[in-house]
Amino acid sequence: MFIYLSKKIAIPNNIHLKCVSWNKDQGFIACGGDDGLLRVLKLETQTADDSKLKGLAAPSNLSMNQTLDGHSGAVQVVTWNEQYEKLTTSDQNGLIIVWMLYKGAWYEEMINNRNKSVVRSMSWNADGQKICIVYEDGAVIVGSVDGNRIWGKELKGNQLAHVAWSPDSKILLFGMANGEVQIYDNQGNFIMKMAISCLANATGAVSIAGIHWYAGAGGYVERDCPCLAICFDNGRCQIMRYENDEYPVCIDTMMNVVSIQWNHCGSVLAVAGCLRASNVEKEVNVVQFYTPFGEHLRTLKVHGKQMTGVSWEGGGLRIALAVDSYIYFANIRPDYKWGYCCSTVVYAYTKPERQEYCVVFWDTKNNEKFVKYVKSLMSITTSGDFCILASKADDTQPQEDAESESGSHYVLILCNSIGTPLDSKYIDIDPLFVTMTKTHVIAASKEAFYLWQYRVAKKLTALEINQVTRTKKEGRESKTLTSGTIHRYSLPNVVLIQKYTLNNRAYYMSLNCNSSRLAIIDITGVLTLLDMDVRAATDSGNQQSAGDPSKFERKDVWDMKWANDNPDLFAMMEKTRMYVFRNLDPEEPIQTSGYICNFEDLEIKSVLLDEIMKDPERPNKDNLINFEIRSLRDSRALIEKVGIEDASQFIEDNPHPRLWRLLAEAALQKLDLKTAEQAFVRCKDYQGIEFVKRLGNLQSEPMKQAEVAAYFSRFEEAERMYLDMDRRDLAISLRIKLGDWFRVLQLLKTGSGDCDDTLLQQAYNAIGDYFADRQKWVNAVQYYLQGHNQERLAECYYMLEDYDGLERLTSVLPENHKLLPDIGQMFATVGMCEQAVNAYLKCNQPKAAVDTCVHLNQWNKAVELARTHNMKEIKSLLSKYASHLLEKNKTLEAVELYRKAHHFLDAAKLMFKIADEEAKKRTKPLRVKKLYVLAACLVESYHEQVKTSQQSKLLYIILFNYYFIIIFHASSSDNRIVDNAWRGAEAYHFFLLAQRQLYEGYMEKAMRTGLHLREYEDIIPAVEIYSLLAICAAANRAFGTCSQAFIKLESLDSLEPEQRQLYEDLALEIFTKHTPKDTRMMERDGSSEGMEEKLPTCIVTGLPIQEYQFWMCSLCKHCALEQEISRYNCCPLCHTPVA
Repeated sequence: MFIYLSKKIAIPNNIHLKCVSWNKDQGFIACGGDDGLLRVLKLETQTADDSKLKGLAAPSNLSMNQTLDGHSGAVQVVTWNEQYEKLTTSDQNGLIIVWMLYKGAWYEEMINNRNKSVVRSMSWNADGQKICIVYEDGAVIVGSVDGNRIWGKELKGNQLAHVAWSPDSKILLFGMANGEVQIYDNQGNFIMKMAISCLANATGAVSIAGIHWYAGAGGYVERDCPCLAICFDNGRCQIMRYENDEYPVCIDTMMNVVSIQWNHCGSVLAVAGCLRASNVEKEVNVVQFYTPFGEHLRTLKVHGKQMTGVSWEGGGLRIALAVDSYIYFANIRPDYKWGYCCSTVVYAYTKPERQEYCVVFWDTKNNEKFVKYVKSLMSITTSGDFCILASKADDTQPQEDAESESGSHYVLILCNSIGTPLDSKYIDIDPLFVTMTKTHVIAASKEAFYLWQYRVAKKLTALEINQVTRTKKEGRESKTLTSGTIHRYSLPNVVLIQKYTLNNRAYYMSLNCNSSRLAIIDITGVLTLLDMDVRAATDSGNQQSAGDPSKFERKDVWDMKWANDNPDLFAMMEKTRMYVFRNLDPEEPIQTSGYICNFEDLEIKSVLLDEIMKDPERPNKDNLINFEIRSLRDSRALIEKVGIEDASQFIEDNPHPRLWRLLAEAALQKLDLKTAEQAFVRCKDYQGIEFVKRLGNLQSEPMKQAEVAAYFSRFEEAERMYLDMDRRDLAISLRIKLGDWFRVLQLLKTGSGDCDDTLLQQAYNAIGDYFADRQKWVNAVQYYLQGHNQERLAECYYMLEDYDGLERLTSVLPENHKLLPDIGQMFATVGMCEQAVNAYLKCNQPKAAVDTCVHLNQWNKAVELARTHNMKEIKSLLSKYASHLLEKNKTLEAVELYRKAHHFLDAAKLMFKIADEEAKKRTKPLRVKKLYVLAACLVESYHEQVKTSQQSKLLYIILFNYYFIIIFHASSSDNRIVDNAWRGAEAYHFFLLAQRQLYEGYMEKAMRTGLHLREYEDIIPAVEIYSLLAICAAANRAFGTCSQAFIKLESLDSLEPEQRQLYEDLALEIFTKHTPKDTRMMERDGSSEGMEEKLPTCIVTGLPIQEYQFWMCSLCKHCALEQEISRYNCCPLCHTPVA
């Protein structure tokens, strides 16, 4: 930062001031002094809307100078309540007055006087709701903003001197006359005494000069930043993070302190008083400025006998000092964190609600801004198209740099002009000073510097970028620098070439464009120049003379910038004036307070950062100012007023490419092609030379004028000239080059003759592109339709979700059109399967159609398409779909899928599985029989498929044998399914038949069917078979068979003991009444049992067929007696119609 005195206001009658306070929000300045003096002043900047003079450079006048009458004694304390626009003052008699603003003037609102003691300090809390007043005799009063007393307390035995609220209003600090600081809560309860570390080794009595606790209204410069400052009259000061901070920052200012105050954002502490110097008889009034971490920034010396008060302006750009009977004002030029690269202003500021710095990349060309948040930002440095953000490394994030060590506490981030990080480097030195060129970044601490040769990949692959960033090209050089000595190194080897000795402490250094001269601004704001090159005239033996500073010297300089294209040209800021120097001769100054961004082409670009920081979220282009230097202004004036020849001679004497370009453009306007060509040659503008040659080849004067108008971007004028010459084609060509397709279309339509259809179509499509780029799809569709641009039309329909339009487009397109797959994909992404399939089939991509059906779970459609187009992957497709259905427990749908796809064996397997599960559940036997019949029918369909799919009998036999080999090696389940497909159906058929015969009274037939059921114990539970057989045999009075059934039942392992006991009891009851013997006829019939097994069983009666002629079902191949089947229309087992 830089500070200089800017204004002085005298108080009438030489009344000495005691205190001063600046209202941070409304800008009023209150000052109190002897004899009841109380004045309220207001400095207002007079700025016209169109004026370039803004901020500190603008003239400021007193808009208010009101004397407030009410105090009789010396006014000792003044304090503002910004939130409620109130002023509270107190005099040496203890009288307190609260003043209010009414219709532009200040009036008394409340008065209070204890008549016991004098008020030593008053403080409003952060929200302006409460005021704490402390009296010298130890009395404390806390009142509300409306004048009501909240509480009061007497701190007996203590003399109070100061009071301060904590930012959250929960704590009060009381400063005692003996130098103690006591901590109380907001209800007046004592908590503890504050530990004062800064008074270690101090002798003699001390008193507190000031306590100021920054409330955080403007954000904090760093997380956990010290914000509570306590300063003593002997110059010792401690800055704390909170009230019981064990490790405060301690400073010895070496001065007698009278007052302290933080600036608006807590980044600078002003300490006012006078220097203690034993060798100086007269004390010097000074204000010292410190960071929250105790680093000394600047010292401001002020004339006068005694300084009594200091107060900051709300924006931190000015400071008011009460000295004797004067108020001095000093302007502050803050060290903003900012830079300028590639037409982008980069600046950082703090927000109260965030701990990070908000870094804004403001593109001044397009007026766009990009925001980036950076923790613990230290500096911003820019060069060319890039910038470096230096910050403290975040411990929570991993250090990706391969070379970073555990001790790397700082990081340099390389960003482009929109804030995108391109590379970073972790370093272990504190980057207090950072500079950069187009290839190197140099960061320096107080002891060492670090050199980083950065690279930015523009057209490299990702792999090559990675290799580039890992290449170890950085050089690191450590060198202890002696105060006042400049070391000059060569890059990239970092070799020390020369040393120069200075007589002052450098604050800012800058090399000109050819490194021949170094500009140095010292800590007091004095600018000097140092010649770096050894002059030929100097004595070769006296090498030291090359580094002697020249006679050039300017004071109160706070910014400077060399021209990028001229080593003898530079601009500098001196107070609120900008000077431009050519060969050390100054031009007349320009009033401004801007920071210099860039100096190139005889133009200086300056940014009013003070104005931007007032509303940093909305930067305004009005705060960016361009200044032309005198030679450019003079050349323009000569060309306009005198003529090209005289101007040419002046430019010859003061050559610069920008001036030659100015002359070339002026000569072109007057069609002086010879002068224009010479000027373009002098400024090395090849395109300009080519343009002049092209003009020379044109015969028509109006044509030349039209081309010149187009060259100077006067396109409307050029077009009008072309049309006047009846050269509509040239007007259209001009508009096409400009990309103004709306005007091209207008010109094409307004022409008399037929327009070019191809060009018209191109215009429609270009306008469609214009609307599509801005996402105005409805407008784009209208133009794409006229331009027959089907590809972009499809995209617009898709974006508009106009799927009817997309479907119409599909029907219009010819087969195998390249757009059809894209349209299919569009339909697929929104789940419109049928339309997607149609699009894919039209472009002969059945596989894509099937894949879409699978993706959208339209499996039926997928299988149908696969079968229709004889696709080989149908088997895997079916497996996927079947798995999908089985996962959702849709087994019957899977069966139906396999059946439709003619995969009968797979369908049968699933069907048998269902039937087995139903049988285990003891479902109705008829339902189980139907399931087994359906499974068996599917197996029969499989047999039929195998037979009919062969083209020749021989092939069928070979396949049949092969089929049996497969069956032989197949698993037992497949074997059962193919060989014994009807076995389950048979079992439940005879089970149902036996029960039906029993209930119809055919006891013997029922028993015979029951005996046949014994073959199906693997399908129907044995307990059910033998229970049914026992009932049928008992009903048929065949107690021998019944006894055998009971013996079987009692021997079953699956029975529970209770069930077995019940069977035994029932058997005992039956066979005590009846002998367990069958009748003789039954025994005889039973003797032929062995033969029965070989005979087929009638599916109608359940009896063995002993006749030679019988009926056989065409499907299930089961038999029945002819006289029995004649009563049926369908097979009783499989329900196939009887032939």
